[in-house]
Amino acid sequence: MRAPGFWWREPGLAAAALAPLGALYGAVAARRMARRGETVSAPVVCVGNFVVGGAGKTPTAIFLAERLAAAGKRPFLLSRGYGGSLDGPTLVDARTHLASEVGDEPLLLATAAPTVVARNRPAGARFAADRGAGVIILDDGLQNPELAKTVTLAVVDGARGVGNGRCLPAGPLRAPLAAQFARTDMILVIGPGAPGAALAIEAGRRGLAVHHGALVPAPQDAERLHGRRVIAVAGLGRPEKLRDTLEAIGARVERFVALGDHALPSETQARAVADAARAADAVVVTTEKDFVKWREQRPELAEIAVALPVRLIVEEEERLLASLRAAIAAARGDGAAL
Repeated sequence: MRAPGFWWREPGLAAAALAPLGALYGAVAARRMARRGETVSAPVVCVGNFVVGGAGKTPTAIFLAERLAAAGKRPFLLSRGYGGSLDGPTLVDARTHLASEVGDEPLLLATAAPTVVARNRPAGARFAADRGAGVIILDDGLQNPELAKTVTLAVVDGARGVGNGRCLPAGPLRAPLAAQFARTDMILVIGPGAPGAALAIEAGRRGLAVHHGALVPAPQDAERLHGRRVIAVAGLGRPEKLRDTLEAIGARVERFVALGDHALPSETQARAVADAARAADAVVVTTEKDFVKWREQRPELAEIAVALPVRLIVEEEERLLASLRAAIAAARGDGAAL
């Protein structure tokens, strides 16, 4: 399901009509967030976002895992495993597990660091700690109170920010922004845009550390697709990001198919995409997250498609990592830092 367009505009009639439901949802979410979560032996770094849909959490979690692993801190990634059938806790094996079992994102996370999927987050965190996790990176879960977080980093799509600023279903917020700010230590704005810039200013006023970054493809991937005719298919929170990235690297986007977040092309859509690619002598391009599902559930499309990986580049990277270390030390209250 794709998010309604009015979520990302100034509040209008639709948002006003749904405002009472949004206020009720927000009040319940804020009260739930205030609960005290279970603490585990390893520090927990939560990578979340304020709104429904994607903002770049998975690339951010991978970025942190890679940097912490390079520093010898033995990170484990913890995911709910959205879209997967396993309740967990389960240690993901990217070579043998399927997206239908563990979800699409955990298969990507598992390429960066040991990854656990668990419907019950505290159980998953204990499972990781028992296996020697030096730090647990929680992919999503800002609004979930079950597991106590040592540090929370909120990821923001610069082009969208928090949309119209209303709570579900009147807007995209998962809880009132003030309640979420109160549970957040720092934000990372990914990509340019006035909505993200405005949110960064407000976060700074509230004393949160503000960082900026961008999602970029590897130079060799960009070079390979430069000038090529492509048909782009994406199932993201904001699928247009794939089209924008392809256009930025000079690919010729002949057709763009936007799906809902985590959505799979129907068999009819898959056939239409394959036919269009052959007719236009174009290459089908999708995201890594989509591709891991296609290999299992749309193999006929995966055979003719390529994935375009993107990686997070952070401005003043060491400043973000220093902020993370300082926040963990402050939360521990013992002066220790990662």
